[in-house]
Amino acid sequence: MVVGGMAEREDLLAAAVVEAVAGTDAYAGSVFLRSRDRRSIVLAATCGVPPSLLGGWHLIPVSSPIPVAAAYSSGRTVHLADADETMRRFPQLALALPYAFGSCSVPVGAGEESFGALAIVWAASPGSEGLSRAQRRRVRTIAKRLGASLADLRARTGDPVECDPQTIPVETPAPSAPAMRAGLFDWDLVTGTVTVDDELCAIFGLAPRAFDGRADTLASCLHPGDRAALRAAARAATAEGRIKSWRLRIRDRGDGGEGYRTVELWGRASGTDDARAHTHLVGTVVDMQAGSAAVAAVERLRDGVFSLAPEGRVTYANHSALQLLGVRGDELRGQFLWDVLPWLSDPDIEFRHRSAMISQAPVSFLARRPPDRWLAFSLHPEADGVTGRVVPSGRPPATSTPSASSAETATVGTSARLGVMYHVLQLGSALTEAVTAREVCEVISDQLLPAFGGQQLAIYVVRDGTMRLLYHTGHHEDFLDWLEGVPLHASLPGTETLTSGAPRFIESQQDLSQGYPGIPTGEVSSWAYLPLIASNHPVGTCVLGFDEIHRFTEKDRGVLTALAGLIAQALERARLYDSESALARGLQQALLPHRLPVVPGIRTVARYLPGTRGMDIGGDWYDVIPTGGGVSLVIGDVEGHSIAAAATMAQLRSAVRAFAAVGHTPGDAMAGANRTLIDLDPGLLASCCYIHVEPHGHHADAVTAGHPPPLLRRPDATTNALALDVGPLLGVDCASAYPTTRIDLPPGSVLALYTDGLVEERGADINVGIDGLRTSLAHAPADSLDELADRLLHSARGSSYRADDIALLLAQYGSDHSAR
Repeated sequence: MVVGGMAEREDLLAAAVVEAVAGTDAYAGSVFLRSRDRRSIVLAATCGVPPSLLGGWHLIPVSSPIPVAAAYSSGRTVHLADADETMRRFPQLALALPYAFGSCSVPVGAGEESFGALAIVWAASPGSEGLSRAQRRRVRTIAKRLGASLADLRARTGDPVECDPQTIPVETPAPSAPAMRAGLFDWDLVTGTVTVDDELCAIFGLAPRAFDGRADTLASCLHPGDRAALRAAARAATAEGRIKSWRLRIRDRGDGGEGYRTVELWGRASGTDDARAHTHLVGTVVDMQAGSAAVAAVERLRDGVFSLAPEGRVTYANHSALQLLGVRGDELRGQFLWDVLPWLSDPDIEFRHRSAMISQAPVSFLARRPPDRWLAFSLHPEADGVTGRVVPSGRPPATSTPSASSAETATVGTSARLGVMYHVLQLGSALTEAVTAREVCEVISDQLLPAFGGQQLAIYVVRDGTMRLLYHTGHHEDFLDWLEGVPLHASLPGTETLTSGAPRFIESQQDLSQGYPGIPTGEVSSWAYLPLIASNHPVGTCVLGFDEIHRFTEKDRGVLTALAGLIAQALERARLYDSESALARGLQQALLPHRLPVVPGIRTVARYLPGTRGMDIGGDWYDVIPTGGGVSLVIGDVEGHSIAAAATMAQLRSAVRAFAAVGHTPGDAMAGANRTLIDLDPGLLASCCYIHVEPHGHHADAVTAGHPPPLLRRPDATTNALALDVGPLLGVDCASAYPTTRIDLPPGSVLALYTDGLVEERGADINVGIDGLRTSLAHAPADSLDELADRLLHSARGSSYRADDIALLLAQYGSDHSAR
């Protein structure tokens, strides 16, 4: 039994989800609360749809593209009017739940703190408008009130708001019409007075306020032949102390005239243990005539009729249904049709039932009962369950819709198994966006641990025939340390699962010790060892660890085994990317200056950052070229990311160095580089900025070929972008001229040359980025040129995504310090 604050929390959750469903057109709702590690949200309460129908949605990673997770993460309402809108905005959800429904998910929290999310669903045909604004406001109000109540409960009791992955959700059934009525009474056997409740008055057809409290008045409502039976029941209670069951007929004034219906009287005498002292009869009158009449009517039908609870278990089947299905009632009641009858074990049957419940629309299908008897099924849903009908049918024509037992339909049904579908879609989608091995490992951690409730994850890969740790997350630092460096032929679960290709699921430390005596168990209680094999090539082993004993269901084992293949392919692809990327970056670094030359009176530093996506080499370059009359600062960018771009960059850099070395002016050097590029005919354009500085002349000559303007920071920290005469890009026209602009350089000034990757953002004006860099340069301390360069690249280094390479060259004029 739940006690204290936890019981109060369950009451709050149940009340909130019931109110949200009742206050809208929804037929089901749920509340999710965050897990303690904040990686996932956990199903905490439901109304209308049992958790068994939710499949893989019991535990949802917060990063999932699922409406309820999006509402929790963003703090905003996610309203999906129908299936079409769901497909547009959340295609993974639509693929995993291909049913006609709408949904509304709202965050649950207090202040700036988010505790979870509340979601409701309703049946929605295409083009539905969904909830009205007033209904959405009502749902948000309920969620806010729930969040405030949870915060108050935590403050009063100290109980956490968070849920464990093993939390059993509070279930509230969907509202439905009562199957029976029960009225209570207290009959004084000495005086003949009776105290009754309003329900008993209604059963007897009496107005509660008009009832005089006399037993004779109640007796007058009975069939004349049963009035003596009522007195006999009273005498039996006086003598025996109880009435087990006594049937009475009550007058029923219906629309068709006066008749009688049967009720049952149950009761016991109150008083001392001495039977002679029994003076009061207390009990209930149960009216089940409507249900009994309905059962009797259904039993007379030739059609088979059955009833399913919301999760799909059989609650009733009439005689005709049992005959058509070929099963006894005691074998079927309380079971799933597809579990009891092998010929209905096709996954499509589960799919049809789930479709009916979630879309709240009738569905039908054909099935073949061996050897060759065809039956037509139809399912008619309500929020509290499904009424089914089954009748004989002829053999379907070959061109008709396949039956539930056909291979084609079975394939559709299999794809709709929520647990498998959800995890495969979610992990597969996330892995497509992961490029490096590190990113792949982080995706695996983010998806697998919340989905299965694990606390540890380690990925070992094969290197030179031994196991090497690639990635680990979890609070046990020594998790699987013993596996590091062991050969593949070792008799250990981490190696045997890889060499055999079969996963290992170990549910307790005792099981581990029995199978592998002497192996360290540490503080972990259960393990899942998944072999990572790609194209028949052993990649490594993925290991999930659980602090508490974890029982792996058949579904868990199947899903994890299926996901291991996805993980292996993604990891192998990422490792290949890492290897090729390292080779490409090494080649590009080799094409750039290994160190900058020392020039008296001028300090220079440079930085280069590769883009974060794509393995191709970029065309950014920088150079510092000493000349007889000073030093030339060069930065350039060949368009594209490819071997051709890198080769062109190397050739241009060599050409510019050659022209500068023989004493060409900046304009002539740029024109020579332009002609060189056109002669090479790579089909690529390039931008370039060239500044020649004379250390003792207090000025510089600058020329640019379509390149972003350099920045100049003066000794007083005023900074501006230099207004240069801009020439055309290199590679456009061999006759292009490049005008020279003379700029003043006060001693202590800093020149900043850069490529567009530092200032350009998709969808934004590049001038905004240039001005932002100018502001950063103006306000950054300039005591150290290295520190200044790092500050200018701080935001770029911290970005998880850089579409382009970045080159930066800083030069401080008027210093006797050497370059560093």
